[in-house]
Amino acid sequence: MPAKKKVTKIFVLDTSVILHDSNAILSFQEHDIAIPITVLEEIDNFKKGNDVINFNARQFIRLIDELAGEFTLQQWIPLRGKTKGSFTVVMNENEAQSDVNLVFGEYKSDHQILNAALTIKKRFPERPVVFITKDINLRLKAKALGLTAEDFTSDKVSSIDTLNKGWILKEGISEEVINKFYEEGAISPTEAKIKKPRKNSYFVLRNGRKSAMGFFNPATNAIERIEKTTAYGIQPRNAEQVFALHAIMNPAVKLVSLQGVAGTGKTLLALAGAIEQKSDFRQIFIARPIVPLSNKDIGYLPGDIKSKLNPYMEPLWDNLKFIQGQFSEADSRYQKISQMVESEKILIQPLAYIRGRSLSNIIFIVDEAQNLTPHEIKTIITRAGENTKIIFTGDIRQIDTPYLDAQSNGLSYMIDKIGQHDLYAHITLEKGERSELANLANDLL
Repeated sequence: MPAKKKVTKIFVLDTSVILHDSNAILSFQEHDIAIPITVLEEIDNFKKGNDVINFNARQFIRLIDELAGEFTLQQWIPLRGKTKGSFTVVMNENEAQSDVNLVFGEYKSDHQILNAALTIKKRFPERPVVFITKDINLRLKAKALGLTAEDFTSDKVSSIDTLNKGWILKEGISEEVINKFYEEGAISPTEAKIKKPRKNSYFVLRNGRKSAMGFFNPATNAIERIEKTTAYGIQPRNAEQVFALHAIMNPAVKLVSLQGVAGTGKTLLALAGAIEQKSDFRQIFIARPIVPLSNKDIGYLPGDIKSKLNPYMEPLWDNLKFIQGQFSEADSRYQKISQMVESEKILIQPLAYIRGRSLSNIIFIVDEAQNLTPHEIKTIITRAGENTKIIFTGDIRQIDTPYLDAQSNGLSYMIDKIGQHDLYAHITLEKGERSELANLANDLL
């Protein structure tokens, strides 16, 4: 008896998927892709601008044009690769029994896209049709209409609970080993009863009341003892902050990520560590993703680029002022920070203008990195030139953009995918140090 032929699916893509990943149509293996004509119209509206979504819109348009070749878009056009399916554009979006615009009482592009998905379902009743969107509410509407609807998950981590913390508390270390650790400054992972430690990972080795902090150095294959250090007047208040500052100031580590809730000191430590290393780099760039008001680009706001950015960058200036406040106004270190800002040694840098640049001899701090897509994270890292260090900080549970979540944001993706590398270190900060009131909010609200 011949083997039963596998029925392939048809995935109908929403605009949000393409703006998230311009190559999304290549991510569905042997299955076919349907693109509503309304999606092409919406993509056209996003093609101008400097943000990643604008770049993705342009890239997608070029990809479709290249793939189409001599075909018309109403035909099923083969995708790249022998194991890939085909794609088409859905022209007539109202073949279904009921018009979604009438169902929801309003004419919207989203409803036309849902109409297209229902049309495909009617045309191909023998095949599973799946609607793919990053818009949670649109997924709910699709399900209300009887459609199977899913998130685009090709760049989603399986679970945030299994992400690497970057440090481990190791109990039951013998007093003899801890004494040796203090005397010699290093021990082997075997002596610390640690199997295959991650590169650039950190440890608290403890025996009763006696403990020591260590760092696994991939260059020496040993766990080396580290001590609390101060960076431009900022002193770590717990082991996690000691680890974070060590990673920031380790010249062998070129990429650092700090993850933790509000008040754990991520941004403050990154800034203090960067200023402490000011003589090692030409400039300190500081940036954070801009989540525009009402989906309007910052170009909509009045004033020059500096005045446009300032409202978004106030938290960074607050941390800079806190560091400066560790010293009196007469202190040279206080004056040095003012001079660095005035001479643009410390510079607020819009992320939208990073694409295409080569950043050499720079220490680059990207705050609120959980609001970046995986593609945006990759874009920033690929800009790194010689003697450049990049520090990402953020809280993966505090997402401010509508199409990202704890599993799909760029910070989670980077922590999960880069894993072990000589150039990379990650620390999850768990203990809040801002104030007792801030800790109360994080714990109970």
